[in-house]
Amino acid sequence: MKPNRLEALFALLEETPNDPFLFYGIALEYLKTDENKAISYFEKLLTDFPDYVPTYYHAAQLYSELGRRPQAQQTYEKGLQVSSAQAEHHAYKELRSAYTNFMLEEDDEE
Repeated sequence: MKPNRLEALFALLEETPNDPFLFYGIALEYLKTDENKAISYFEKLLTDFPDYVPTYYHAAQLYSELGRRPQAQQTYEKGLQVSSAQAEHHAYKELRSAYTNFMLEEDDEE
């Protein structure tokens, strides 16, 4: 029987426990089935691997979906800082676009 993605990611994580890509993959897998577990893995990434740029987009979106707007805004803003500092232009543009939409949604709610 073929292991599912989560099982495979957890097995790899045992071998390389400091690989942010594995935590990111786990968070994305949980995003499909369990938002609370997903956010806990995104928060681990934000705390333990703050330079891992891909985290910010999905974490901020999930915070927003969960109604945690202050955390979403803070995460977008931090992600913009980190991606800019690392010259991750594509990630910066995606974050900037998502952040702009996020802020426009806030304006629509007022």
